[in-house]
Amino acid sequence: QLRLVESGGGSVQPGGSLRLSCVVSGFTIGSYAIGWFRQVPGKGREGVSCISKSGSRTNYADSVKGRFTISRDKKTVYLQMNSLNTEDTAVYYCAADSQACHSWPWTTYDIDYWGEGTLVTVSS
Repeated sequence: QLRLVESGGGSVQPGGSLRLSCVVSGFTIGSYAIGWFRQVPGKGREGVSCISKSGSRTNYADSVKGRFTISRDKKTVYLQMNSLNTEDTAVYYCAADSQACHSWPWTTYDIDYWGEGTLVTVSS
């Protein structure tokens, strides 16, 4: 069964760090561009970051550039989040795209598979 399973969410104070993980199974990781969206209640789901099928290209939303880093190994895609602020509070969803994420913004309509989400809360 094809799955994307996120973990690593939690509560952190402003300026802190978290590392999200997305374990993929049921398909070859190199067949999909994979990354992260996030959503706040009452707002649309926003593309945060993605890594290309080959792993050679990455993209980031302007709001997280310089603070977040995406990477992967054979089974897992990671999102290292540093210098977190309250605006980063959201449910973060792992996502897989059979096409690519070379262009930005990366939209929800591009996504073929979703994880269930992991909550990140940044507060004092």
